[in-house]
Amino acid sequence: MSAPKRREIEYEEESDSSSELSENAEMEAEDIEDEDENEEGEVMVDFEGRNPIDSDFHGIKNLLQQLFLKAHIDLSGLTNYIISQNFIGSVVTQSMDDVMEDDDDDDEVNIFGVTTVVNISDRREEQCIKDLRTLLKQMSDEHAPDYVKKFVNQVLEEGDGPMGLLINERFVNIPLLISIPLLENLLSELSRAASKNPSYKFKYYVFICKLYKVDEATLTKKMKNKNKDMETIIWSNPEEEYFLDDALYSFEFSVQKDSDNGLTGEWEEDDCEMTPTRKVLIFEAEKLPQIVAKIKKQSSKC
Repeated sequence: MSAPKRREIEYEEESDSSSELSENAEMEAEDIEDEDENEEGEVMVDFEGRNPIDSDFHGIKNLLQQLFLKAHIDLSGLTNYIISQNFIGSVVTQSMDDVMEDDDDDDEVNIFGVTTVVNISDRREEQCIKDLRTLLKQMSDEHAPDYVKKFVNQVLEEGDGPMGLLINERFVNIPLLISIPLLENLLSELSRAASKNPSYKFKYYVFICKLYKVDEATLTKKMKNKNKDMETIIWSNPEEEYFLDDALYSFEFSVQKDSDNGLTGEWEEDDCEMTPTRKVLIFEAEKLPQIVAKIKKQSSKC
């Protein structure tokens, strides 16, 4: 499949953007290109983050679907799990002011993103946790080198410290900068949770990232006539690339055979064919604050 072309997005934070998302701090994403709008192709969208609630079920489940595709995961159970731990994690919604201005009568709030952590070392009797543990073992058995397989089995079976699944999903064309307050808020919530419950004192995180890679044969053919500086890897969420340097282990695999129906966007007929891929990162939990700080620092240079 061809990778979607990215739209240009400008991002501005409100003056109180340092406040936590749990307090409904607003995040503003401006100038999202949309052919259905004015001749300049620009619309104004205000986002806000908050803890997940029951009415977010379908929106969260749809986001999980675009990550896991056809993997055998109890997505309904996982969605309920995420909602039940509403003291950790955020969903991204359109600001209530914008929603009230809409003309339609639909009471359901659209969910544009979800950022949270799921403990896969605890509550193992729940089907969704069983499925996640099985998936991690299956992915490492099929695609990771032997030393990574050994590590995964050690953590899962011998309980070498709690492991959390970091989930950072949103629709394409939502700007990178929206991830910073989401991740900062997650750090604060995890710290509070760990002070009350040792099961949230994670030792490791596993992170399944979405990316696209140019097929080598296609690349060779295209490079004869095109710019040799073209991107050969596109991260669906650009900030996730910053996790790679701090990963203890990583491996990847193609999901070409699966239908990634969560993706939208526009691409040109002569774009390079790109293979949808999942990259699995495993990193120490203590590294998360410095990774978030690095994302914030690097994004300020853009």
